[in-house]
This record gives sequence, C-alpha cells and structure tokens, in this order.
Amino acid sequence: MKFGDNLQNLRKLKKMSQEKLAEKVDVSRQSISKWERGESYPTMNNIITLCEIFHCNINELVQESLVDINSLDEEIKMNVVKFKVEKQKKMKGISKTIYVIARIGEIILIASAVILAVLMFALLIFANGVKIEDNSVRFFEETYNYETNDRIITVTEESTGKSTELYVDTDSDLQEFFNNHSKTFFVISTEFIGICIIVFFTLIFFMLKNIEKLFINIHNEDTPFTLENINYIRKIAMFLIIAIIAPTIFGIIFQAIIKMDMNIGIELMDLILVLIIFSMAYIFEYGYELQLDSRGKMYGDENE
Repeated sequence: MKFGDNLQNLRKLKKMSQEKLAEKVDVSRQSISKWERGESYPTMNNIITLCEIFHCNINELVQESLVDINSLDEEIKMNVVKFKVEKQKKMKGISKTIYVIARIGEIILIASAVILAVLMFALLIFANGVKIEDNSVRFFEETYNYETNDRIITVTEESTGKSTELYVDTDSDLQEFFNNHSKTFFVISTEFIGICIIVFFTLIFFMLKNIEKLFINIHNEDTPFTLENINYIRKIAMFLIIAIIAPTIFGIIFQAIIKMDMNIGIELMDLILVLIIFSMAYIFEYGYELQLDSRGKMYGDENE
C-alpha cells in the first residue's frame, strides 16, 4: 500500500470527503484526487498538514501499510479494518472450505444413517435365516466359522476360506459368552448397537450443521464475533461434548445388558476435550466483548 492508498483509507475512515479534506489542507479537490491516484504528490508542508489532520506521523502516511494502529486518532483507530485484503481473501477461502466440508459431512452422515437403518430392518426380517451352532453362524446358504483366542475373534467364510480378525477389549471368556446366549439375544444386541450409532451420527450431524452456519457467517459478515456466532459456538460445544460422552454411556449400558466386562470408562483425554470446548465458547464471547469496545471489524471493502 502506497501513499495514495494510505491517504484514501485515512480519509474514508475519518468519513471525510475529498472536498472537505481539500478545504482543510487549502488545496483543490483535484489535487486530493491526484494524490490518492498517485498521479502527483503533496509538498512537505502539505504532508505535515495531513499528518496533523489524521493524527499520524509521516512514516505511517507514506509507508507500505498502516502498521501502528495505536498512533492513529481514536476515530480512525475504532473504524480501521484489521485484516489486509490478502488476509481477508485467505480467511474467506478457509471459511468457505470448512463450511463446504461440513455440508459434505452432513450428506455422508445422512446416507450412512439411512443405510444402517435399512440394514437393521433387514436383520429383523431375515433373522429366521440365521442359525447359530457350535463355533459357526449360518446365514441362509453361507456358513461363517469363528474361533476365539484371548481377545481376538477370527471369522472365516467357509466357501472362500477368507478370514477376518476382530479385536474385542474384554477380560471375559468370549467362547463362554457365545455359548451362553441365544440368537434372539444377539439380534437384539445388534439392533441396540445400530440405534446407538444412529444417535451418534445425529449428534455429529447437528454439530456439522452449526459449524456450516458459523463459517458461512464468518465468510459473509464483517467479523466472526457476533452474538449469533457465539450461539453457534455454544451449540457446537454442546453437541461435541455429548458426542464424546455418549459412546461411553452407550458402552456402559451395553456392558450391563450383555453382562460382559468390556473395559469401558471415561478417559482423561475426554475430560480434557470437554474443558477445551467450553473454553472455546468463552474465548469467542470474550472476543465479542473486546470488539464492542473497539467497534473493529475483520473484513472491509478493498477500496475502503
């Protein structure tokens, strides 16, 4: 940013027309216009007069950018755009990327929840086609054999011989668990897990929806520090906190239903994340209060 740009910005921040400034400097309006366009430059006496009008020093008037905001007079300082054009474009680009990603995530979650709901419904319909025998599960014409070893369940598809290993975090005897429960019990347990996953997807969906709205506002408005955005931050925090805690609660309930020790509990990191999320909401609110004091804004028109 050069002298002409600085002069134009200071004049507009001061809400002063070219005619008014020309009157104060005792030159013609055309002279002010030429200075701002870089077609001519004022004399040293006129530069000193301009510094007196805008309460700035010569370096700040002629250097590439207005760095020392505190040296400006209060009226200019309280209206100055905090971000340069390059930073504004970068911030708007990041904001757009985030709300587009959030919107894509919402679509994926809706599709996943619908697919899961269909599978759960299909399980109830085709449950009669499932037969659980010693160390094997028969689903219509296909048989899956399983072996338990410590905390690992190895499932082998009989027709292809393809094996898959599943790790289960438990201190209980897996083979005894399979032998002591009926097919109906496993179907009900599977449905319960499906419902818990859909509830979890719903929480994440609403969290992403608020993230999308928040960053659309950050992209479109002058500043992110608004009461509406603070409300979005609080909702994001609330849904994220529930999403962190919910799996543990569901796990404890499931553990009680199956009467099997799954080593489920609240982790220390979960509590730390909850604390961080609460802090984010308060920091955002503090930013809003600071902004009220300065009446500053993050974005502005390039030619302001």
